[in-house]
Amino acid sequence: MLPNVDPAILEALGLEATSSKLVSHGGSGFSSTYKLIATKDGEDLTFFVKIGTGPDAEVMFRGTCEHASLNALHAATPNLQFTPRSHAHGPLRSSPTKFFLATDFLDLRASSSSSSSTTTTGTGLSLAAKLAALHTTPAPIPKGFSKPMFGFPVPTCCGATRQDNTFTESWAEFYAERRLRGVMREGARKNGHDKELADAVDRVAGAVVPRLLGEGHLKGVVPVVVHGDLWSGNHGRGRIAGKGAVEEVVFDPACVYGHSEYELGIMRMFGGFGSGFWKEYEGLVPRAEPKEEWEDRVALYELYHHLNHYALFGGGYRSGAMSIMRKLISKYGGASS
Repeated sequence: MLPNVDPAILEALGLEATSSKLVSHGGSGFSSTYKLIATKDGEDLTFFVKIGTGPDAEVMFRGTCEHASLNALHAATPNLQFTPRSHAHGPLRSSPTKFFLATDFLDLRASSSSSSSTTTTGTGLSLAAKLAALHTTPAPIPKGFSKPMFGFPVPTCCGATRQDNTFTESWAEFYAERRLRGVMREGARKNGHDKELADAVDRVAGAVVPRLLGEGHLKGVVPVVVHGDLWSGNHGRGRIAGKGAVEEVVFDPACVYGHSEYELGIMRMFGGFGSGFWKEYEGLVPRAEPKEEWEDRVALYELYHHLNHYALFGGGYRSGAMSIMRKLISKYGGASS
């Protein structure tokens, strides 16, 4: 039996119970998902609602992780129809141990031919062009700081892994401490201490990261909004909130204000983005200097996702992480420059 629309959701969205209903729409590992159909001021509206319980739902919804990430992407590309906006989040009124997130409804099954002639206005931009626009828009200055910083205003979740996004002036320090060492601690908590893996991560964080990403070496790096979990399963074509044309869209982000090339690690890890994408994207966002180290930087960024998958799913991803680290340590594992 489908639930009634909880009063907390209605209040947050400014809707009336008599003109709102939930329709089951798939699900995930820790949440139930719904399409919320409503009418407000004579306008038909559709929202996507996640409802979950337990610590994962509390971190992601109450902790504003996905809410803040979606809105950071939208704020950086407001006219590109690139991602749904998040409208509300928080505990349910009827069951305070359950939490909800309400966003624009993203119809990934829509086709261009199904859109009426009055709603087909769109950008026509490719994924590469939209991602390039995101990656060349400077991040905002965080509250309490005088310049853009690396990090994010709230913790985010990559899968179920909570990510520490404490603002940091140095990208190398942020990546070494908040990402590599942070996810290694999570892996040890989930799977037990692994001395060989831990030692390799320490070596990469302590020597390889400063060598490849250190200030004065990696040129022109400024914080931009990065999706953070952009594998092919978090990209598609669809219509947002039932309006406009079918567009290239992304969803389920784990944002950070970081180096744009950080995005490319998980994109390379799982594939699904063809040669045409890479050629167009690189024409719009040239490789950072030193360009000859680009492949190694992307491997370094891919490493985080191998370690995160090891933390989430166990030993199957350990070998990939170790392979990347052995190559990087062999090449850059001496004293940092």
